[in-house]
Amino acid sequence: MTHFCTCQNTACRCHPSNHSQGCDLCIQKELRKGEIPSCFFNLVIRPGETVEDCTMAAFARRVLEREAEMAASDKQ
Repeated sequence: MTHFCTCQNTACRCHPSNHSQGCDLCIQKELRKGEIPSCFFNLVIRPGETVEDCTMAAFARRVLEREAEMAASDKQ
């Protein structure tokens, strides 16, 4: 299976390039911490933006911010 992981943190032991279990290890680790894998944020962050807070609440806020940005740009 070809991995489609968009995570740039290839130094992480859970990154799919460092083992043969795909995204499972990362997802399990993040869910135990009550967080979302950082790669999910790649759908909603601006180019060059970094993610420091991977909590579910932070992701939800960023999704809502992104939707507001998109709606504002559609009106222009």
